[in-house]
Amino acid sequence: MVIDGEGATIRTGLRMLDSQEPGIVFLTQELIAALLVCSFLCLFPVHDRYEKQLQPVNFDELFASVYDDYSQKQENKIWCIIHYFQRIASDMPKGVVSFERKVLAWEDDSVHVSYPDTNFWSTSVIPLCRFEVQSSGLIEDHSSEAVEVDFANEYLGGGALRRGCVQEEIRFMISPELIVGMLFLPSMADNEAIDIVGVERFSSYKGYASSFRFSGDYVDEKALDALGRRKTRIVAIDALCGPGMRQYREKYLLREINKAFCGFLQQSTCQQYQKIPHENFDAARATSTSMETSEVPNSYEEIRNSQNDYDMMEKNNDIGVVTGNWGCGAFGGDPEVKTIIQWLAASQAQRPFIAYYTFGLDALHNLDKAVCWILSQIWTVGDLWSMLVEYSKNRSKGETNVGFLQWLLPSIYDHGYMME
Repeated sequence: MVIDGEGATIRTGLRMLDSQEPGIVFLTQELIAALLVCSFLCLFPVHDRYEKQLQPVNFDELFASVYDDYSQKQENKIWCIIHYFQRIASDMPKGVVSFERKVLAWEDDSVHVSYPDTNFWSTSVIPLCRFEVQSSGLIEDHSSEAVEVDFANEYLGGGALRRGCVQEEIRFMISPELIVGMLFLPSMADNEAIDIVGVERFSSYKGYASSFRFSGDYVDEKALDALGRRKTRIVAIDALCGPGMRQYREKYLLREINKAFCGFLQQSTCQQYQKIPHENFDAARATSTSMETSEVPNSYEEIRNSQNDYDMMEKNNDIGVVTGNWGCGAFGGDPEVKTIIQWLAASQAQRPFIAYYTFGLDALHNLDKAVCWILSQIWTVGDLWSMLVEYSKNRSKGETNVGFLQWLLPSIYDHGYMME
């Protein structure tokens, strides 16, 4: 597909979306089905994929895993794929899916959105957005429209076609159209995220990791946007893997918050947003309804600004973020720190809310009460970021070993207010 902008031709067809090159690819669900058939039959060349920072996209390793060291989760991953093919064989979907590489430029060139520094975060006067704590349920089942966070590997899809079976891999199994992104999206750098809009969900499931099981058909009833995409928005952001104590260093706090910020920020909005001084934020908020149609000279950005219907679909005052324990679990991140980082990033990106699924994690048992207290202080992004940095310095020096929320609210914890 080619779209002619003003004075520029914007490429949107199937091609490599290389690292540090922002771009978008639109594929029909029918073409995606054909590509997945090629993967299933192991027809794609494998030469040089690792050298090009690309995942294997053929299904041979997934098939082999059932025979080499059988496990029920692997068999059930395959059942999800088979079910997908059964569905499309009887009724081929007619929609569209977009895959976008989002990049925060390392250097400030006045055209692209640049990678924020610590001063950017510490001086931000943007207020914290609404925070909804969900103690049960799943991200993909969230009722209202929102950007769903994929707790991604730097290589999109992680172990989906191998032995992986946690949050990202399960999402790829119940919505196999996501797998196609592994074909043409090399690994993400620290300043990148991948945005996928329009995938359809085909399978229901139960369990997690070794207990994962395919549990039947799923009928995706989400509406289509003006471009023919389902209103399912997934952003892949990769957290630090096995960070240990280094996650409390300011350098790595900055890496994590900018990774989330890149994912949560709607790029055409931030072209204008970046140029607004923080002291003029109140005036900027008054013009938020026109931000997404601001003109920028970069041809890639013009595709977004030329799609008025797309802009209407993803106004930041409508679409929040739904997430959970990103970078925790197998990756070993501090869940309290990661919670705050995502809240700050969503707020700075002018998302109206963040819905946070705790998945029953003990460390976040009293998160809802802590959030209420923080919001009652009417803090800005800069205020809460500064507190997080101060806590992290104390943690790095061994001056505290308690979690961030208890460090922030010792009197409340001491008096048992936070306890159920």
